Amino acid sequence: MTTQPKASTKGAMVTRILSREKGATVPEMSKATGWQPHSCRAFLTGLRKKFTVVKEQRGDGKLAYRLQPTVAEAAE
Repeated sequence: MTTQPKASTKGAMVTRILSREKGATVPEMSKATGWQPHSCRAFLTGLRKKFTVVKEQRGDGKLAYRLQPTVAEAAE
């Protein structure tokens, strides 16, 4: 059983926006949560222990992070 953050927490909010197809940039995470950029990056470090976090360059040149779906999620 994997532990998921409560739906109403800032951690859950960041996890949700990182699950989008386009992912999220650090400024987008910071704006959504009110966290400082260094706190967003620290949260990403913690997520890497549970999920695969992919770092990608967007078409507009911005660096975005995205949660890569697991094999079970991709099969659904």
